[in-house]
Amino acid sequence: MTETDHPAGVVTDVRCRLFEAPTEGGGVRYANPLRGWDASRDERGFAFPRWLVVEVETSTGIVGIGDAALAADLIPAIVETRLAPLVTGRPVVEIQETWQLMYRASMAWGRKGLGMVAISAVDIALWDALGKALGVPVHDLLGGRRTETIRVYASRLYGSDSLDDLAAEAQRYVDEGFTAFKQRFLWGPPDGRKGMRANVELVRTVREVVGDEADLMADAYMGWNLDYARAMVRLLEPYELRWLEEALIPDDLEGYAALTRESPIPIAHGEHEFTIAGFGEIVRRGAARVLQFDTNRVGGITQAVKVCGLAEAFGLDVVPHAGQAHNYHVVASQPACPMAEYFPPHAIEVGNELPHWLFAGEPLAEGGRVRLNGEPGLGIEVQPRDPVREIAR
Repeated sequence: MTETDHPAGVVTDVRCRLFEAPTEGGGVRYANPLRGWDASRDERGFAFPRWLVVEVETSTGIVGIGDAALAADLIPAIVETRLAPLVTGRPVVEIQETWQLMYRASMAWGRKGLGMVAISAVDIALWDALGKALGVPVHDLLGGRRTETIRVYASRLYGSDSLDDLAAEAQRYVDEGFTAFKQRFLWGPPDGRKGMRANVELVRTVREVVGDEADLMADAYMGWNLDYARAMVRLLEPYELRWLEEALIPDDLEGYAALTRESPIPIAHGEHEFTIAGFGEIVRRGAARVLQFDTNRVGGITQAVKVCGLAEAFGLDVVPHAGQAHNYHVVASQPACPMAEYFPPHAIEVGNELPHWLFAGEPLAEGGRVRLNGEPGLGIEVQPRDPVREIAR
Protein backbone atom coordinates (compact mmCIF):
# COMPACT_ATOMS: atom_id res chain seq x y z
CA MET A 1 0.00 0.00 0.00
CA THR A 2 1.40 3.40 -0.96
CA GLU A 3 0.91 6.53 1.11
CA THR A 4 -1.75 7.72 -1.30
CA ASP A 5 -3.70 4.47 -0.64
CA HIS A 6 -3.52 5.04 3.11
CA PRO A 7 -6.92 5.37 4.86
CA ALA A 8 -6.08 8.97 5.72
CA GLY A 9 -5.53 9.87 2.08
CA VAL A 10 -3.88 13.11 1.00
CA VAL A 11 -4.58 16.70 1.99
CA THR A 12 -6.98 18.36 -0.44
CA ASP A 13 -7.72 21.62 1.37
CA VAL A 14 -6.45 23.74 4.27
CA ARG A 15 -8.80 26.49 5.46
CA CYS A 16 -9.12 28.91 8.36
CA ARG A 17 -12.17 29.94 10.38
CA LEU A 18 -12.06 32.77 12.90
CA PHE A 19 -14.27 32.98 16.00
CA GLU A 20 -14.65 35.53 18.76
CA ALA A 21 -16.43 36.08 22.04
CA PRO A 22 -16.65 39.11 24.34
CA THR A 23 -14.64 38.90 27.54
CA GLU A 24 -16.79 39.57 30.58
CA GLY A 25 -16.10 42.80 32.42
CA GLY A 26 -13.50 43.91 29.87
CA GLY A 27 -10.95 41.34 31.05
CA VAL A 28 -9.18 40.63 34.31
CA ARG A 29 -6.19 42.07 36.13
CA TYR A 30 -2.88 40.31 36.52
CA ALA A 31 0.86 40.99 36.47
CA ASN A 32 2.30 41.20 32.97
CA PRO A 33 5.28 42.62 31.04
CA LEU A 34 3.63 46.04 30.59
CA ARG A 35 2.83 46.52 34.27
CA GLY A 36 6.27 45.17 35.17
CA TRP A 37 7.77 48.01 33.17
CA ASP A 38 5.30 50.82 33.91
CA ALA A 39 2.49 50.46 36.45
CA SER A 40 0.39 53.05 34.66
CA ARG A 41 -0.01 50.74 31.65
CA ASP A 42 -3.32 48.96 31.13
CA GLU A 43 -3.06 45.63 32.95
CA ARG A 44 -6.22 44.31 31.29
CA GLY A 45 -4.68 44.20 27.82
CA PHE A 46 -3.71 40.50 27.72
CA ALA A 47 -6.79 38.62 26.58
CA PHE A 48 -7.57 36.22 23.75
CA PRO A 49 -11.13 36.96 22.65
CA ARG A 50 -10.51 35.52 19.17
CA TRP A 51 -9.80 31.91 18.30
CA LEU A 52 -8.65 30.41 15.01
CA VAL A 53 -9.69 26.98 13.77
CA VAL A 54 -7.63 25.40 11.00
CA GLU A 55 -9.39 22.61 9.10
CA VAL A 56 -7.42 20.13 7.01
CA GLU A 57 -9.63 18.19 4.61
CA THR A 58 -8.45 14.93 3.08
CA SER A 59 -9.18 12.97 -0.09
CA THR A 60 -11.09 10.44 2.03
CA GLY A 61 -13.53 13.10 3.26
CA ILE A 62 -12.05 13.51 6.74
CA VAL A 63 -11.65 16.95 8.31
CA GLY A 64 -8.93 17.35 10.91
CA ILE A 65 -9.14 20.21 13.40
CA GLY A 66 -6.32 22.36 14.75
CA ASP A 67 -6.49 25.73 16.46
CA ALA A 68 -4.58 28.79 17.57
CA ALA A 69 -5.28 31.51 20.12
CA LEU A 70 -2.12 33.61 20.10
CA ALA A 71 -2.80 36.58 17.77
CA ALA A 72 -5.45 34.42 16.11
CA ASP A 73 -6.49 37.07 13.60
CA LEU A 74 -2.93 37.32 12.23
CA ILE A 75 -2.41 33.60 11.58
CA PRO A 76 -4.74 32.93 8.60
CA ALA A 77 -2.52 34.76 6.11
CA ILE A 78 0.44 32.58 7.10
CA VAL A 79 -1.56 29.37 6.92
CA GLU A 80 -3.27 30.14 3.63
CA THR A 81 -0.44 31.77 1.68
CA ARG A 82 2.68 30.05 3.04
CA LEU A 83 1.74 26.69 4.55
CA ALA A 84 -1.30 25.45 2.63
CA PRO A 85 0.58 25.22 -0.72
CA LEU A 86 3.22 23.04 0.99
CA VAL A 87 0.70 20.75 2.68
CA THR A 88 -1.92 20.32 -0.05
CA GLY A 89 -1.46 17.11 -2.00
CA ARG A 90 0.75 15.50 0.63
CA PRO A 91 -0.16 12.20 2.34
CA VAL A 92 -1.67 12.88 5.75
CA VAL A 93 0.37 10.08 7.31
CA GLU A 94 3.68 11.79 6.49
CA ILE A 95 3.36 14.20 9.40
CA GLN A 96 7.04 14.34 10.30
CA GLU A 97 8.08 15.16 6.74
CA THR A 98 5.29 17.72 6.37
CA TRP A 99 6.38 19.39 9.62
CA GLN A 100 9.93 19.73 8.34
CA LEU A 101 8.70 21.23 5.08
CA MET A 102 6.66 23.86 6.90
CA TYR A 103 9.42 24.66 9.38
CA ARG A 104 12.26 24.88 6.89
CA ALA A 105 10.26 26.87 4.35
CA SER A 106 9.39 29.46 7.01
CA MET A 107 12.74 29.46 8.84
CA ALA A 108 13.87 32.88 7.60
CA TRP A 109 10.86 34.62 9.14
CA GLY A 110 8.93 32.17 11.29
CA ARG A 111 11.18 30.18 13.63
CA LYS A 112 9.36 31.53 16.67
CA GLY A 113 6.19 33.46 17.34
CA LEU A 114 3.41 33.57 14.79
CA GLY A 115 5.13 31.37 12.23
CA MET A 116 5.36 28.53 14.72
CA VAL A 117 1.80 29.10 15.92
CA ALA A 118 0.59 28.66 12.33
CA ILE A 119 2.64 25.46 11.91
CA SER A 120 1.24 24.20 15.22
CA ALA A 121 -2.38 24.62 14.13
CA VAL A 122 -1.81 22.74 10.86
CA ASP A 123 0.15 19.99 12.61
CA ILE A 124 -2.58 19.44 15.23
CA ALA A 125 -5.15 19.18 12.45
CA LEU A 126 -3.05 16.54 10.68
CA TRP A 127 -2.83 14.41 13.85
CA ASP A 128 -6.59 14.75 14.34
CA ALA A 129 -7.19 13.67 10.73
CA LEU A 130 -4.86 10.70 11.07
CA GLY A 131 -6.56 9.53 14.26
CA LYS A 132 -9.98 9.86 12.66
CA ALA A 133 -8.82 7.91 9.58
CA LEU A 134 -7.47 5.05 11.71
CA GLY A 135 -10.38 5.13 14.14
CA VAL A 136 -8.19 5.72 17.21
CA PRO A 137 -7.64 8.61 19.65
CA VAL A 138 -4.52 10.68 19.13
CA HIS A 139 -3.09 9.51 22.46
CA ASP A 140 -2.98 5.98 21.05
CA LEU A 141 -0.87 7.26 18.16
CA LEU A 142 1.54 8.70 20.74
CA GLY A 143 2.08 5.48 22.64
CA GLY A 144 -1.18 4.92 24.44
CA ARG A 145 -3.02 6.40 27.40
CA ARG A 146 -1.19 5.98 30.72
CA THR A 147 -4.17 6.69 32.95
CA GLU A 148 -7.95 6.69 32.72
CA THR A 149 -8.19 10.30 33.90
CA ILE A 150 -5.84 13.27 34.03
CA ARG A 151 -5.39 15.36 37.15
CA VAL A 152 -5.93 19.04 36.35
CA TYR A 153 -5.47 22.24 38.27
CA ALA A 154 -8.03 25.02 38.39
CA SER A 155 -6.36 27.93 36.65
CA ARG A 156 -7.96 31.27 37.42
CA LEU A 157 -7.80 33.21 40.71
CA TYR A 158 -6.72 36.50 39.17
CA GLY A 159 -5.31 39.36 41.22
CA SER A 160 -8.00 41.13 43.19
CA ASP A 161 -8.35 44.09 45.52
CA SER A 162 -10.92 42.04 47.44
CA LEU A 163 -9.37 39.17 49.36
CA ASP A 164 -12.86 38.04 50.35
CA ASP A 165 -13.81 37.63 46.68
CA LEU A 166 -10.57 35.76 46.00
CA ALA A 167 -11.22 33.42 48.95
CA ALA A 168 -14.77 32.76 47.78
CA GLU A 169 -13.54 31.86 44.30
CA ALA A 170 -10.92 29.49 45.71
CA GLN A 171 -13.57 27.84 47.88
CA ARG A 172 -15.71 27.28 44.79
CA TYR A 173 -12.95 25.22 43.18
CA VAL A 174 -12.37 23.29 46.39
CA ASP A 175 -16.08 22.47 46.48
CA GLU A 176 -15.86 21.29 42.85
CA GLY A 177 -13.24 18.73 43.86
CA PHE A 178 -10.00 20.29 42.64
CA THR A 179 -6.86 19.49 44.63
CA ALA A 180 -4.52 21.73 42.63
CA PHE A 181 -4.85 25.45 41.91
CA LYS A 182 -3.02 28.28 40.17
CA GLN A 183 -3.43 31.95 40.96
CA ARG A 184 -2.06 35.15 39.41
CA PHE A 185 -0.09 37.95 40.96
CA LEU A 186 -1.09 41.54 40.29
CA TRP A 187 1.81 43.71 41.37
CA GLY A 188 5.39 44.01 40.12
CA PRO A 189 8.59 46.06 40.44
CA PRO A 190 7.01 49.51 39.89
CA ASP A 191 4.72 48.85 42.88
CA GLY A 192 7.62 48.53 45.33
CA ARG A 193 7.53 46.74 48.67
CA LYS A 194 3.88 47.59 49.19
CA GLY A 195 3.11 45.58 46.06
CA MET A 196 5.24 42.71 47.34
CA ARG A 197 3.23 42.55 50.54
CA ALA A 198 0.00 42.69 48.55
CA ASN A 199 1.17 39.79 46.37
CA VAL A 200 1.97 37.74 49.44
CA GLU A 201 -1.51 38.44 50.80
CA LEU A 202 -3.01 37.02 47.61
CA VAL A 203 -1.13 33.76 48.11
CA ARG A 204 -1.82 33.62 51.84
CA THR A 205 -5.54 34.04 51.18
CA VAL A 206 -5.73 31.17 48.70
CA ARG A 207 -3.46 28.85 50.73
CA GLU A 208 -5.67 29.27 53.78
CA VAL A 209 -8.71 28.23 51.74
CA VAL A 210 -7.26 25.27 49.82
CA GLY A 211 -5.30 23.86 52.77
CA ASP A 212 -1.78 22.62 53.25
CA GLU A 213 -2.22 19.35 51.31
CA ALA A 214 -3.28 20.99 48.04
CA ASP A 215 -0.88 21.88 45.26
CA LEU A 216 -0.80 25.66 44.84
CA MET A 217 1.04 27.44 42.03
CA ALA A 218 1.38 31.15 41.25
CA ASP A 219 1.98 33.00 37.98
CA ALA A 220 3.75 36.34 37.44
CA TYR A 221 3.21 36.24 33.64
CA MET A 222 6.58 37.78 32.71
CA GLY A 223 5.88 40.77 34.96
CA TRP A 224 8.92 40.73 37.27
CA ASN A 225 12.69 41.15 37.04
CA LEU A 226 15.37 39.05 38.70
CA ASP A 227 15.92 41.20 41.80
CA TYR A 228 12.18 41.44 42.43
CA ALA A 229 11.75 37.70 41.94
CA ARG A 230 14.62 36.95 44.32
CA ALA A 231 12.91 39.01 47.02
CA MET A 232 9.49 37.50 46.32
CA VAL A 233 10.56 33.85 46.56
CA ARG A 234 11.89 34.48 50.07
CA LEU A 235 8.59 36.04 51.08
CA LEU A 236 6.59 33.23 49.44
CA GLU A 237 8.61 30.30 50.79
CA PRO A 238 6.32 29.66 53.81
CA TYR A 239 3.38 28.99 51.49
CA GLU A 240 5.03 25.96 49.84
CA LEU A 241 4.17 26.71 46.22
CA ARG A 242 4.60 23.78 43.86
CA TRP A 243 6.04 26.25 41.37
CA LEU A 244 6.46 29.93 40.55
CA GLU A 245 5.59 30.53 36.91
CA GLU A 246 7.01 32.99 34.35
CA ALA A 247 8.67 35.31 36.83
CA LEU A 248 10.81 36.91 34.10
CA ILE A 249 10.54 37.77 30.43
CA PRO A 250 11.06 34.58 28.39
CA ASP A 251 14.42 35.45 26.83
CA ASP A 252 16.15 36.17 30.16
CA LEU A 253 17.60 32.66 30.44
CA GLU A 254 20.52 33.86 32.54
CA GLY A 255 18.04 35.28 35.02
CA TYR A 256 15.96 32.10 34.96
CA ALA A 257 19.06 29.97 35.53
CA ALA A 258 20.09 32.10 38.53
CA LEU A 259 16.58 32.06 39.96
CA THR A 260 16.26 28.29 39.49
CA ARG A 261 19.53 27.76 41.38
CA GLU A 262 18.64 30.10 44.23
CA SER A 263 14.89 29.76 44.71
CA PRO A 264 13.39 27.50 47.39
CA ILE A 265 10.34 27.33 45.08
CA PRO A 266 10.64 25.37 41.79
CA ILE A 267 10.69 27.66 38.77
CA ALA A 268 8.43 27.05 35.76
CA HIS A 269 8.22 28.65 32.34
CA GLY A 270 8.06 27.91 28.62
CA GLU A 271 4.61 28.88 27.37
CA HIS A 272 6.36 31.59 25.34
CA GLU A 273 9.08 29.31 24.01
CA PHE A 274 8.39 27.99 20.52
CA THR A 275 11.06 25.44 19.54
CA ILE A 276 12.65 22.26 20.78
CA ALA A 277 16.00 24.05 20.38
CA GLY A 278 14.78 26.74 22.75
CA PHE A 279 13.71 24.15 25.32
CA GLY A 280 17.07 22.44 24.86
CA GLU A 281 18.75 25.68 25.87
CA ILE A 282 16.49 26.02 28.93
CA VAL A 283 17.47 22.50 29.98
CA ARG A 284 21.17 23.00 29.24
CA ARG A 285 21.31 26.13 31.38
CA GLY A 286 19.25 24.66 34.21
CA ALA A 287 16.78 27.50 33.73
CA ALA A 288 13.58 25.74 34.90
CA ARG A 289 12.29 22.75 36.83
CA VAL A 290 8.92 22.66 35.06
CA LEU A 291 8.51 23.14 31.30
CA GLN A 292 5.26 24.64 30.05
CA PHE A 293 4.96 24.61 26.28
CA ASP A 294 1.57 25.00 24.67
CA THR A 295 1.05 22.40 21.95
CA ASN A 296 -0.55 25.02 19.70
CA ARG A 297 2.54 27.24 19.99
CA VAL A 298 5.50 24.85 20.14
CA GLY A 299 5.06 23.29 16.71
CA GLY A 300 2.06 21.10 17.37
CA ILE A 301 1.90 17.54 18.61
CA THR A 302 4.90 16.54 16.49
CA GLN A 303 7.22 18.77 18.52
CA ALA A 304 5.40 18.61 21.85
CA VAL A 305 6.18 14.93 22.33
CA LYS A 306 9.84 15.60 21.53
CA VAL A 307 10.04 18.24 24.26
CA CYS A 308 8.42 15.73 26.62
CA GLY A 309 11.15 13.21 25.77
CA LEU A 310 13.82 15.83 26.45
CA ALA A 311 12.27 16.64 29.82
CA GLU A 312 11.98 12.97 30.74
CA ALA A 313 15.68 12.44 30.02
CA PHE A 314 16.61 15.20 32.48
CA GLY A 315 14.04 14.45 35.17
CA LEU A 316 11.92 17.56 34.56
CA ASP A 317 8.15 17.86 34.64
CA VAL A 318 6.11 19.07 31.69
CA VAL A 319 2.78 20.73 32.42
CA PRO A 320 1.43 22.27 29.18
CA HIS A 321 -0.11 25.69 29.11
CA ALA A 322 -3.87 26.23 28.81
CA GLY A 323 -5.42 22.77 28.77
CA GLN A 324 -7.51 21.85 25.68
CA ALA A 325 -7.84 18.49 23.98
CA HIS A 326 -4.57 18.66 22.07
CA ASN A 327 -2.62 19.22 25.29
CA TYR A 328 -4.57 16.54 27.14
CA HIS A 329 -3.72 13.90 24.52
CA VAL A 330 -0.04 14.73 24.98
CA VAL A 331 -0.31 14.63 28.79
CA ALA A 332 -2.27 11.36 28.68
CA SER A 333 0.52 9.62 26.78
CA GLN A 334 3.78 11.13 28.05
CA PRO A 335 5.53 10.02 31.27
CA ALA A 336 6.99 13.48 31.91
CA CYS A 337 3.52 15.03 32.38
CA PRO A 338 2.09 14.75 35.93
CA MET A 339 -0.96 16.97 35.39
CA ALA A 340 -2.51 19.56 33.10
CA GLU A 341 -3.92 23.06 33.26
CA TYR A 342 -7.67 23.62 33.20
CA PHE A 343 -9.66 26.83 32.86
CA PRO A 344 -13.03 26.34 34.60
CA PRO A 345 -15.76 27.43 32.17
CA HIS A 346 -17.63 29.76 34.50
CA ALA A 347 -17.10 32.82 32.27
CA ILE A 348 -15.00 33.93 29.31
CA GLU A 349 -12.67 36.37 31.03
CA VAL A 350 -9.33 36.08 29.22
CA GLY A 351 -10.28 33.79 26.32
CA ASN A 352 -8.54 30.60 27.43
CA GLU A 353 -11.99 29.42 28.51
CA LEU A 354 -13.42 29.95 25.02
CA PRO A 355 -12.81 26.40 23.69
CA HIS A 356 -15.51 25.12 26.04
CA TRP A 357 -18.01 27.14 23.97
CA LEU A 358 -16.35 26.43 20.61
CA PHE A 359 -15.72 22.67 20.55
CA ALA A 360 -18.12 19.84 21.25
CA GLY A 361 -16.19 17.16 23.10
CA GLU A 362 -13.82 19.53 24.89
CA PRO A 363 -13.19 17.72 28.21
CA LEU A 364 -14.92 18.98 31.34
CA ALA A 365 -13.40 18.39 34.76
CA GLU A 366 -15.13 16.28 37.37
CA GLY A 367 -13.61 16.04 40.81
CA GLY A 368 -10.47 17.80 39.64
CA ARG A 369 -9.81 15.37 36.77
CA VAL A 370 -10.64 15.18 33.06
CA ARG A 371 -11.44 12.09 31.04
CA LEU A 372 -10.81 11.97 27.30
CA ASN A 373 -13.80 10.58 25.46
CA GLY A 374 -12.03 7.86 23.47
CA GLU A 375 -13.36 9.14 20.14
CA PRO A 376 -11.06 9.01 17.10
CA GLY A 377 -8.61 11.86 16.68
CA LEU A 378 -8.81 14.58 19.30
CA GLY A 379 -12.45 13.75 20.02
CA ILE A 380 -13.73 17.26 19.31
CA GLU A 381 -15.82 18.95 16.63
CA VAL A 382 -16.42 22.62 15.85
CA GLN A 383 -19.86 23.49 17.24
CA PRO A 384 -19.84 27.11 18.45
CA ARG A 385 -22.54 28.24 20.85
CA ASP A 386 -23.46 31.60 22.30
CA PRO A 387 -21.60 33.89 22.95
CA VAL A 388 -18.97 32.52 20.55
CA ARG A 389 -19.63 33.47 16.96
CA GLU A 390 -17.81 33.00 13.66
CA ILE A 391 -16.69 36.24 12.08
CA ALA A 392 -16.08 37.09 8.45
CA ARG A 393 -12.52 37.55 7.29
